[in-house]
Amino acid sequence: MQALEEQIAHLTRTVEELSDVVASQQSEIDRLTKRVRMLMEREAGREQGSGGAHVFGDERPPHY
Repeated sequence: MQALEEQIAHLTRTVEELSDVVASQQSEIDRLTKRVRMLMEREAGREQGSGGAHVFGDERPPHY
């Protein structure tokens, strides 16, 4: 009986530790998602403001 109680205590502690890790990871995912959204909005604004790439005359960038 005591062995089972010890195992339950160990498993309970492990589950609590894993829960803390998952909560921390979720916070980081939320923070990074917010940053990516902000960067995407900033880049969209930059693209809107620049009007896209311009090619003058028959000049093409070297990668064509």
